[in-house]
Amino acid sequence: MSFLKKIDGKKTGIFAAGVLFGTAGIKILSSKDAKKVYTQCTAAVLRAKKCVMKTATNIQENAQDIYAEAQQINDTLENQEEYADESTVAGEDTTAEETEASAPEE
Repeated sequence: MSFLKKIDGKKTGIFAAGVLFGTAGIKILSSKDAKKVYTQCTAAVLRAKKCVMKTATNIQENAQDIYAEAQQINDTLENQEEYADESTVAGEDTTAEETEASAPEE
């Protein structure tokens, strides 16, 4: 019976309380009321996910629209620059011809 003297009552009590609390916790967590809470929480998470996905889709669509409009603006500017370059080149040729034609003959 000398082994009973070596057992620490405080540590044994804490261990027994932990086992009791764990067993009671499992019973509480698996009760019908707890399942209702889990179901409500899961439903709230699913609603939040749906809202986040809707917002993300909206942002993605707006980004695609912005990108398409930016490409269109750049294409328009490039076309205007090409037209301006062609006009300048054509204008220089015409000006040179006009200068030669209008120059007094000697």
